[in-house]
Amino acid sequence: MRQLLHNEFLRFVFTGGVAAIVNWLSRILYSIWLDYGMAVIVAYLTGMVTAYLLFSVFVFSSVENSLPRSITYYLLVNAFALLLTWFTSLGLGLYLFPATGWNWYPLEIAHAIGVTLPVFNSYFGHKYFSFR
Repeated sequence: MRQLLHNEFLRFVFTGGVAAIVNWLSRILYSIWLDYGMAVIVAYLTGMVTAYLLFSVFVFSSVENSLPRSITYYLLVNAFALLLTWFTSLGLGLYLFPATGWNWYPLEIAHAIGVTLPVFNSYFGHKYFSFR
């Protein structure tokens, strides 16, 4: 636990994991009202807000950028991650898994995979741009 407190990347992974869980669970809730593709996008935005708050408090607390600049870079870094998450979630959940006969929670597993893919590019993007 002590190493977690002192290692920026581990704090990023842990807090990002919390935001990913918020993202994943909220997609299930949003799917009550929205189709899968739109629910993935809205859930990503929910997780993004959660992540920004957690990152700014627990990971990147000493930021040189102004708030507007930080948020602008944060949105740009997350735009790429959103595309990666969306294409992965839809590609696996709606096309690849059904084509292979996978029927055990295909949308949930596809979305979980999609949410976890952008970890490294997000860390470096936020470290060197968003929270600089």
